[in-house]
Amino acid sequence: MTTFLAQRRAPRRFVALLAVTAAAFLSPVATAGATAASTSTATGTAGTTASAGTWHPPVQSRWQYQLEGNSAYASTGGINVDICVAPQTGGACVRPSVFDIDLYADAAVAGNNTTPNTAAVKAIHARGAKAICYVDAGSIEDFRPDYQQFLTWHNSHGKSLLGKPFSAEFPNERWANINNDKGQRDFLLGMMEARVAKCASTGFDGVEFDVVNAHEEGASVTGWKVSPATQLIYNRALADMGHRHGLSVALKNDLSQVPDLVSSFDFAVNEECFQFDECDELTAFVKAGKPVFQVEYKTSPKTFCADANSTAFNFNSIKKASDYSLKDKPYTPCR
Repeated sequence: MTTFLAQRRAPRRFVALLAVTAAAFLSPVATAGATAASTSTATGTAGTTASAGTWHPPVQSRWQYQLEGNSAYASTGGINVDICVAPQTGGACVRPSVFDIDLYADAAVAGNNTTPNTAAVKAIHARGAKAICYVDAGSIEDFRPDYQQFLTWHNSHGKSLLGKPFSAEFPNERWANINNDKGQRDFLLGMMEARVAKCASTGFDGVEFDVVNAHEEGASVTGWKVSPATQLIYNRALADMGHRHGLSVALKNDLSQVPDLVSSFDFAVNEECFQFDECDELTAFVKAGKPVFQVEYKTSPKTFCADANSTAFNFNSIKKASDYSLKDKPYTPCR
């Protein structure tokens, strides 16, 4: 199966459709995670912060977003760890110090769907850079290896977990119910912990949790009535989870809750805030000494890079392909 990337506008995000075996994610950690989640989510407190030994990315940290492999870089699972391009500001080529990649190597490059991106992470580290692990935490994708566990739980608990299709463009995944009236949230967090444990054992430095804004979409979109308070409980539990495994944790979009979550997360990942005039809400991260890793697709670097580089924002912004693919190139960092 080849990797496929495409845009999602609400929330805006991308997913690498990597089919991997169930054994890759099945882990006793899931059970332990559910127990830990029960304690964490019962309180809905502000959450823990990263320990001193956890990676704390500097505010200015040039990044690369590559979820699709390139067969020219087979030795690193398709990840171009030596990419060097001229920034929008001009001058000599520059290299990213942070790579946001999928947990698993692209099957089209690795020859199978079960190879963690260990080789890429090691190569990234050898070049003095850091690696972020992509995890979808808010929707259930039927192409993931642990999907059957979600489906079985859903069917045995009054069909209370899997909601509406994510969108007409993405009918192969469904919104997850993060409420906990039947233990849905505890189950989800246990499953997420198994994934995060895999990220940690593969050597990643951080984790990006995607689709964490169901409360903004509403029941008409997701199939579930999720309150802002419930979303905060879930998102803070995810942050705690990443920190327990020694990972730095990103808040992906969920702009309406940035003021409540900036203290729990270590950095932000955002798609298209300049295109949709939403960037002001992310400045709280920079003011807290935490970076914003930001990407635009349709907007020209000539349009947004000056603002991204300004003291008003100080974002780590990049331009990727206008067709929303996330290969190694095209890639233009703003600075």
